[in-house]
Amino acid sequence: MKSEFKAKLVQHLLNKKNSEKGFTLIELLVVIIIIGILAAIALPSFLNQAQKARQSEAKTYTGSMNRSQQAFYLEKQTFAATIGFLGLGINTQTDNYKYGIDVATQIAKDTTPANVANNTWVNNYGVQRATTLKGYAGTTWVGQTQSGDEANTLAILCENTQTGATAANVSGQTVTATTISTLTCATGMDSVK
Repeated sequence: MKSEFKAKLVQHLLNKKNSEKGFTLIELLVVIIIIGILAAIALPSFLNQAQKARQSEAKTYTGSMNRSQQAFYLEKQTFAATIGFLGLGINTQTDNYKYGIDVATQIAKDTTPANVANNTWVNNYGVQRATTLKGYAGTTWVGQTQSGDEANTLAILCENTQTGATAANVSGQTVTATTISTLTCATGMDSVK
């Protein structure tokens, strides 16, 4: 009896496996539709990732230039006039961006290079070389803490609001503020957090 039961069970399981081969047409269509919907949702975000990766280069480089300018000022009581003085080891031009520094003696004046020994602020910038990218500007300057009782080096990183040729030229953009609570970017740019 036991062996007969085992034989019937094995036969039943084999028949069951054979009847469950493959998918029905409805199941296949449902899976294809679900994959299509997910692809339509994810594709724009996926395609945008390459542009974000190229822009992150400029954010990183310009932010590093800001921090290096603060450290440079702490040591030398002046800002660096060239990227080489900062000792960052970054290229001044890559496939996507051109990097540079503008120094000036007063925030109220334009950014024509001035006597580096007397400068009170400096612009670090990454100008986009492709029309699909945004430009970045970082400004480091000597200001006051919010209480106003001590001097401090302040910095801000700004991003163009638009991509391409219509975007604001970040080279020469100034950021005007005397305390950290009044940090604002130039027209056509937003602060990067």
